[in-house]
Amino acid sequence: MKNKTTAAWLAFFGGPVGLHRFYLFGRDDLIGWLLPLPTALGVYGFARMKTNGVDDPLGWILVPVLGFTIAACALNAIVYGLMAPEKWNARFNPSAPVDAEPGQTNWMTVGAMAVALLIGTTILMSSIVFSFQTYFENQVEEARKISQ
Repeated sequence: MKNKTTAAWLAFFGGPVGLHRFYLFGRDDLIGWLLPLPTALGVYGFARMKTNGVDDPLGWILVPVLGFTIAACALNAIVYGLMAPEKWNARFNPSAPVDAEPGQTNWMTVGAMAVALLIGTTILMSSIVFSFQTYFENQVEEARKISQ
């Protein structure tokens, strides 16, 4: 029996490494195995920026990848939390009765959705702002080179 609350919290906290996918779909889930890749690339981007400074072009490409991955996992947590109990049980607990407990929404599920919405939105907006800021700073620098 797959619990909706557990899946929502795993999607938020362990989503970037695929824990929610393994919980819901098992060890053979390809997406679960691929999720650590963008997470590792984003962490590598942070390491590059710490070493080379914020002007590192590869760093400012890779850092938003981590942000978008975290935001997507937060969105998964919200989707899992908002899923109707009947639909949840039909999809993840097909042998359970329609009114089974694992598909029910409780305050812990609502808490997971609220935290995912708050943190996920913040990370998504920060990633977008970071991407645009570094892109336009790079464009201004190139324009200065051309004008001189």
